[in-house]
Amino acid sequence: MRRLMYGLAIATVCTFAAVSGARVYAQAAKPPDTVALKGSPMGVVTLAHAKHGKEYGGQCVDCHHASKPAKPMKTEQQKCSDCHNKAAVAPMKTKNAFHDATAKNGTCISCHTKAAAAGKKTPKVCMDCHKK
Repeated sequence: MRRLMYGLAIATVCTFAAVSGARVYAQAAKPPDTVALKGSPMGVVTLAHAKHGKEYGGQCVDCHHASKPAKPMKTEQQKCSDCHNKAAVAPMKTKNAFHDATAKNGTCISCHTKAAAAGKKTPKVCMDCHKK
């Protein structure tokens, strides 16, 4: 009887450890400190990814959009290039994903405009972000 109870206790602990380990493994990987956004004729933009979250208070959903049913995400926040790996074909407009052609509206520039209005230091000219 003791052996049975001892065996049952070990099995319970092993099962708990396996389930807990699976939960930890299923959590999203640590986000990168920096991300190189390529594809702009103005040059590569090196995004301080960690700073945007920790210091500036950005949330993942500020930039990462929900997946489409036709191409579901594999993880909660993926790299853009995991799905967007082809040149944009109408009606898609990935060319202007971060800001419009006049740099007046869009994901990055809209947030920078709000931050500047709040008195925070933000990029002032194109080349502050775009590096050839």
